[in-house]
Amino acid sequence: MTTHAYPGITPAALDVDVTQDVRNLYEDGITARKGAFSVEWADRLREDVDVAFEEALSRPGGAVGRGPNRYYVEIHPEQIRGFVELVDHPWVRSVCTAVLGPDYRIVELGFDVPLEGAVNQPWHRDFPMPEETRRERRLTSLAFNVTTVDTEEDMGPFEIAPGTQWDDSPEFDHGMFPPRDHYDRYLGRAVRKYPKRGDISARTALTIHRGTTNESAKPRPVLVLGVDGPEAGNADRHDTAVTRAYWDALPERVRRHLDCPVVDELVPVTQKHTIEGLVMGDA
Repeated sequence: MTTHAYPGITPAALDVDVTQDVRNLYEDGITARKGAFSVEWADRLREDVDVAFEEALSRPGGAVGRGPNRYYVEIHPEQIRGFVELVDHPWVRSVCTAVLGPDYRIVELGFDVPLEGAVNQPWHRDFPMPEETRRERRLTSLAFNVTTVDTEEDMGPFEIAPGTQWDDSPEFDHGMFPPRDHYDRYLGRAVRKYPKRGDISARTALTIHRGTTNESAKPRPVLVLGVDGPEAGNADRHDTAVTRAYWDALPERVRRHLDCPVVDELVPVTQKHTIEGLVMGDA
C-alpha cells in the first residue's frame, strides 16, 4: 500500500484491497466505489431521508441553510434502515481503516438537500486544515457521500477541484473560504460528479468543492457519513445518538467504531453543523 496508508496497515489486513483508493484520496482528495449497494437499498434510503427531511423542516432548528434552497440535516442512525449495511460495508470499513487506522470513529450522519433554485455555493472546504495535515500531509478524517437519486446535469451536481486538499493560505476566510482571486485555479481543475443510486464516494472534506445550481424541479438528497481518525475531534460538533435497544442489537464490529451517546429516548437533533459563508448564496 502507499506510504500514505495508516502506519502498520497492509492490504492483507483489510476486507478489500483499497490501495488505489488511498492513492486517490491523497492525490485527488476523492475516490468512489460504483454499485456498492443495490438500487433498491438506495431507494429505501431515499424514503427514509424524505421522512427525516419533512420532520426537520417542521420544527425550529431542524435544518440548517447551506445557501438559498439548500439544506443540511443531521440525523440519528435509527432514522435510516440501511445504517448497518452502510457502515459495515467491506469497502467503507477498508477505506476507513487504511486511511484513519483501526480505531476510526463514526461521528456524523446527515444529509444535504439542494432543492430547485439552489445556486452555486462559494468554493470552500468544510473545516479549517488540521495541524496534523498541515505539518505531515496526513488525512485525519473522511466524508462518505451516498446519493439517493441518479444525478443529472440540471440537478446541481457536486463539483470538486482535485488535488486542492493541500491548499493552504492565510487568505482563506475562516480557514475554509478561498478569496475570489483563487477561483480560476478551482475552475480550471473542477470536475462535476454524476453518481447513480448505489454508488458511494469517500473524500477528504478539505478538498475545495461546491454545490452547483439546481436548474431542475428535482431535489438531489445526498447522505453524508463523517468518520474521524484518533487525532480528529469532530464528534463535539455533532449530536448523533442511539437508543439502548438499538445499541444492543448492533454488531460488535459496528459498536466499536460508533462514537455517540446511548440514550433512553432519542431527541430530534437541533442543527449546529453550520459552515460560515454558505448562506451567501451565489459567490
